Amino acid sequence: MKTKLLWSALLLLAATTPAVAASSNPDWHAEFPAFKIAGNLYYVGTADLAVYLIHTPEGNILINANFPQDLPLLRKSIAALGFKYTDTKIALISHGHGDHDAAVGLIQKETGAKLMVMEPDVAAVESTETGRPGAKVDRVLHDSDTVELGGAKLTARLTPGHTAGCTTWTMAVPEGSRKLNAVIIGSPNVNPGYILVGNKKYPQIAEDYVKTFNLLPSLPVDIFLGAHGAYFGMKAKYEKMKTSGGNPFLDPAGYQAYVSERAATFRNEWERQKKNPGSPAPQR
Repeated sequence: MKTKLLWSALLLLAATTPAVAASSNPDWHAEFPAFKIAGNLYYVGTADLAVYLIHTPEGNILINANFPQDLPLLRKSIAALGFKYTDTKIALISHGHGDHDAAVGLIQKETGAKLMVMEPDVAAVESTETGRPGAKVDRVLHDSDTVELGGAKLTARLTPGHTAGCTTWTMAVPEGSRKLNAVIIGSPNVNPGYILVGNKKYPQIAEDYVKTFNLLPSLPVDIFLGAHGAYFGMKAKYEKMKTSGGNPFLDPAGYQAYVSERAATFRNEWERQKKNPGSPAPQR
């Protein structure tokens, strides 16, 4: 019963998220060159909505799906790297909001990929309400579960708050003789309209954010990534990588600074709402 109530709460939260309003950001649907981040980890998303491809001898893993309108760009990006879209064997998401999961049902149908989702976000992903994926989750994930294919191993870390099932993915990326720790942050943001105090749809939302901000700084990180390119300065780092010959995505200091800033922003908003219960987070 508790799980069913949580899933229902998440569906309501997902349905009322201001993600649609934010889609006026032109980078959300703008084409961006596909590129190798490191080892077998690649970027195949738009100029802001991040999608990652992990290539293995047994097929590929995709993290995030974006909107259905972005699928042609996703297919094009995968092909540009020399891979096949239909070789997608596993589909994952960062969290159950449309800008990251709306097309996942289509990807599942077109490729036959197995869809794996953190438990609290399952109901949102399987929902057939307008704008929702209406997908069938093949495997329900829990904190610290691993997903493996062809020698690649990802770990799902529950980092709730943004959604109750928000997932930060970690993996060791082989790069020559080294193993680089990649962290793909699900989302640490308090969106406009979020209620942190007295939220009847998601009563433990603030406490969940606290759990997330206790976990994120402890993760070992070499490669800093996230569900949106803006989180980790993707466009600037991509340009720098093309010209410098180094890899600016190796940015543990940037990761820690980002997490610290997001934690402070959350706590400031939480304190504001404690003084004004029921007052949602404002537009930024």
